Amino acid sequence: MKTTEAVLLEFGSAYPDLDSISEKLDTLTRNSVGCINWPGFGYRPDVEFAIAHTAREIVLKYYVSEDYFKAEKTTDNDEVYEDSCVEFFVSPADDGIYYNFEFNGIGTCLMGSGKSRETNMRADASVISGIRRRSSAGTKAVKEIKGRFSWDIVIAIPLSSFTHHKAESSRGLTFKANFYKCGDSLTVPHYLSWNPIHTANPDFHRPEYFGTIKFL
Repeated sequence: MKTTEAVLLEFGSAYPDLDSISEKLDTLTRNSVGCINWPGFGYRPDVEFAIAHTAREIVLKYYVSEDYFKAEKTTDNDEVYEDSCVEFFVSPADDGIYYNFEFNGIGTCLMGSGKSRETNMRADASVISGIRRRSSAGTKAVKEIKGRFSWDIVIAIPLSSFTHHKAESSRGLTFKANFYKCGDSLTVPHYLSWNPIHTANPDFHRPEYFGTIKFL
């Protein structure tokens, strides 16, 4: 299983602006989301992420370049995985509960939690509204674009989003997680992961294949 480290970014504010977060994430080591796990889905966009944390948030930036881009979902908890989508699945503890944070290319978020796909429950709008995000592709719906398209998205997830767990700080903690890129309804669907997944069919809801994040 892969391991990555999330450094502590220090700012003068508990909730620094996303521009400042983005600039610092740009200086960090990037991790590739490039594992092709399933036959029949061989298309591989270029996808990387950088991860860190602040006093109150886990911060992420995805960097994507792909041949098909779509972002039609504009309401949180819509099926954003049908669009060009990046995802962060994470388990803060060893109790089997994981959270799925899914974002299309304009920042629309689907969030859920549970112990499996079958028991996963979507989060309340009040929780999702606290997740800050900004995409270089803007916020308006985009019908599928064919041709090389590059975009990035900055995401700040407050620790309070982990509603089944309580943590005032992530410093010194170790989480299990995986990072994904998909596009179920694109002209050429794809399913990529950071840590490999060994299942017969595409399935991201598999915490047994999560890697490790160490929060420094």
